[in-house]
Amino acid sequence: MRTKLIAANWKMYKTPEEGRSFMEAFLPLVAGHTRDEIVVCPPFVDLPAVVEAARGSRVAVGAQNMSWEREGAYTGEVSPAMLLAVGCTHVILGHSERRQYFGESDDVVNRKTEVALESGLIPIMCVGEVIEEREAGLTEEVLRRQVTRGLRGISGRKAGNKLVIAYEPVWAIGTGRTATPQLAAEAHELIRAEVGKTLGESVAQNLRILYGGSVKPENASALMVEAEIDGALVGGASLKPDSFASIVKY
Repeated sequence: MRTKLIAANWKMYKTPEEGRSFMEAFLPLVAGHTRDEIVVCPPFVDLPAVVEAARGSRVAVGAQNMSWEREGAYTGEVSPAMLLAVGCTHVILGHSERRQYFGESDDVVNRKTEVALESGLIPIMCVGEVIEEREAGLTEEVLRRQVTRGLRGISGRKAGNKLVIAYEPVWAIGTGRTATPQLAAEAHELIRAEVGKTLGESVAQNLRILYGGSVKPENASALMVEAEIDGALVGGASLKPDSFASIVKY
C-alpha cells in the first residue's frame, strides 16, 4: 500500500510573512493527520520562513524548481545544496508552467531529476499533455516520451523509493476542468507501465504518481479513491489553509 502524498504548489504567490501566517493557520487543521504525507512548496524567498514554521510538525517543505548545476556562475539559479541547507526535502521539477513559459525540455527535466536524486532531494517530476495533444489522440505518446526521456540514464537503484511523478493534464490546470477520476487513473497506469520498462517493475509498483489539475476539496475524494492515484499536486486550492486542509483530509 503506497502512502499518499499531498503537495501544495503555491506558484508565485505569498511573501515570507504570508507563508508564515498560512502555516500558523494550517498546521492546527492537520495536527494528528498521519494517513498521508504533506508537502508545502512555496517560492524560494519563502522557504526559510515556511521551514521554520513547519518545524516540529509532520509537514515537509519543498521547492518549486532548482538548477541541475551544483554551483557556479549561473546568475538567478538555486542549487540543490542551497535547498537542502534551508531545510527542503522535496523539489518540483518540469512543471508544465516551467515547460510552457521557460522552455524546459524533457532533457532539462532529466538532468534536474538525476541531480536531485544524487543530492538526496525527493523529485516530484511532472508530466502531462496539452489540450491540442489530447484532442489529437497523442496523450499516450506524449506521456511515454516525457517519462522515458525524463528518466533517461537513471537507474532503478538511484530512483529507489524517492522518485515521485505527478501527472498534470495541462488543459486542466487553473481552468476549472478536471480529468475524470477514471481518465486520470488510466494515465497513471500508462505512466507506471512506462516506469516499469525504464526502471524496473519493483520501482514502478512502489512509485507514487500524483494527480495535478484543478484539484479542489469538492473533487479530492473521488480522485483519491482510485487505486492508481497516489496523492495530489495542488495549485490554487492550496493557497488557503482551510481549503488545502480539506483536500489533505479528503
